[in-house]
Order: sequence, then C-alpha cells, then structure tokens
Amino acid sequence: MRHGLIALLLVLSCSATLAAAQVSIDIGLPSVNVGINIPVFPELVVVPDVPVYYAPRLDINYFFYDGMYWVYQGDRWYASSWYNGPWLVVGPEVVPVYILRVPVRYYRQPPVYFREWRAEAPPRWGEHWGRDWEQRRSGWDRWSRGSAPAPAPLPVYQRQYSGDRYPRAEQQQVLHKQNYQYQPHDVVVKQHYLRQGLQGSAAPSQRGQQGEPQQKKRDQQDATQQAAPAAPSTQSPQQERESAPQKAAPAPVPPRQGGPAVQGHRQQPPQGPAQREQPAPRPQVQEKGPQGQPAAEEPKQERRQERKQESEQGQGQEKGQGHNK
Repeated sequence: MRHGLIALLLVLSCSATLAAAQVSIDIGLPSVNVGINIPVFPELVVVPDVPVYYAPRLDINYFFYDGMYWVYQGDRWYASSWYNGPWLVVGPEVVPVYILRVPVRYYRQPPVYFREWRAEAPPRWGEHWGRDWEQRRSGWDRWSRGSAPAPAPLPVYQRQYSGDRYPRAEQQQVLHKQNYQYQPHDVVVKQHYLRQGLQGSAAPSQRGQQGEPQQKKRDQQDATQQAAPAAPSTQSPQQERESAPQKAAPAPVPPRQGGPAVQGHRQQPPQGPAQREQPAPRPQVQEKGPQGQPAAEEPKQERRQERKQESEQGQGQEKGQGHNK
C-alpha cells in the first residue's frame, strides 16, 4: 500500500511538471490567446508627444507603434502585425521606449496599481518591475517631446479582412508584404518583423530586371557625354594667348657663302611622288638674324668683293700703263 501511494505521488508530480513546461512553451508561440477578440479594424488615434496610436473605443489597452499592434493585458505585453493577432509575448525588458512613455490616461483598462499615478505621466514601470529592470532601462522616461519621430502609417488595407475573411497566419505574411511597404525603425520591432517573415526583398530575377533599365540609361548618358563636342572656351583672346604654350623661337639659318640674297622663307608642304620628279625652283629666302635683321656676315662678304674688284681694277690699270710704255 505504501509503495502504491509513493508511485501515485511520483506520477502526479511528473504530470504537474510536464503541464508547467507546456504552459511556459505555449506562452511564447505566436498563437497565444490573450483573451480578446476584435472583429473589425479598430479606430486608432495618435497619442500626443509620442509616435503611438491608441484605440479610444475599445475597452482594452490597445496601441499601434512602428508597424505593429501592442496590447497590455494581464500584466504582460503582446505584439502582432495584424489587428486581431496572433500575438507574440514581449518581455518587459525589451518593450519599445515609446510604448512605455504612453501616459496613464490612454490605458482604457488600466490595472489597479495605475490608479495612484498621474494620468498625464507614463506609468511608473520601475516601481512595478523592480530595480533590476529600472537599471537596464535607465533613461526610458526622459526624452524631448519635440524630437519624437512621426507616427508610422496605419495598415488600413486590413479593414477589408474582418469576421470570416480574417486571414490565417501564413496568409497574413503574404498580404502584409504586398500591401504594407513600411519598414520599422525600432530594433525590437525589426526583430519581430524578421521572426514573422515580414521583411522581404524582391526576387533576384526581379532585381535584375529592375537594374537593367537603369544600367542602360547610365550607358546612354556616358555615350552622350563622350560624343558631345567640347564646350567653347570662356576665356578672352588675351587669356588664351597667355595660357597657350610658348613656341620655341626657330634657330637662325646660317648664311650661304656667295649665294643670292634670301627674301622670304616659307615652309613648303610635303610633295607627292609626281611633284618630286620635277624639282621646284628654289625660292629666294632672305636670311635674317635672331631679331629679324640681315645676317652680320653679308656686309663682310660685300666688302671682300669690293676689295677684290678694286684690286683687279688696279692691276688692270698697271697692265695698261705697261703697254703704253
């Protein structure tokens, strides 16, 4: 008899342990039941000084922030991307600060311990959740009212899904991606979006199709820029002459001994084969010095010729006188 009682107690204790474990696991699943039912899309109004909406016509603590719905029920926070769940449990240590900053007066079904707190101030979460929580969430109740971000747009497409048309969880994800393009900014909300598979990007084939027109457009712009003529210069003629590279002065051409005077030196264009067969007459070029004056050796040459002529004339006269004698 004693052994039978001991066995019975062991069985009961094991059953209680399994039941407690199942409750602790189920509470974290998206299909948790929070004891509320919202048949239609609710009316939502913005709370002053915070980017949060509340539901004034519902008898529950119901809010909307950064793309998700938030419910405070039974001393727990729940969140969902659809107005009637399914709901996810959110621990008090990770609840977004702007949800915590909603004043007491906007809780339509406030807990008993809220009644002693100011209606225009946020709940005293540090007193309720303890010193450890207050140390971890230090500064949550201090912010600049004028610097709060704008409220996220409401997913009004959900109005057409009510009653029997309310979608299942797997259908909600598809509809949410198709109809609500807003992307959250709060870190906690981003994690919930990732957990529910609500943050998606275009398929690789779609990204390629979207990128091809842009690439073609860039290629056309590049080709147009390359083919376009250079823009006319806005510099004055004097500035262009000053900025142009200075050409080196041509080296002086050495004078030819005993040749004719050079009167103009022009550079002849290259000649073809037919022109090379008939040599063109050599132009008379006037050789000049570096500063445009006649070469310095021409007067010397002329004086030599004059002296030569004078000496020849003198010799001729001497020969004539010899004949006369």
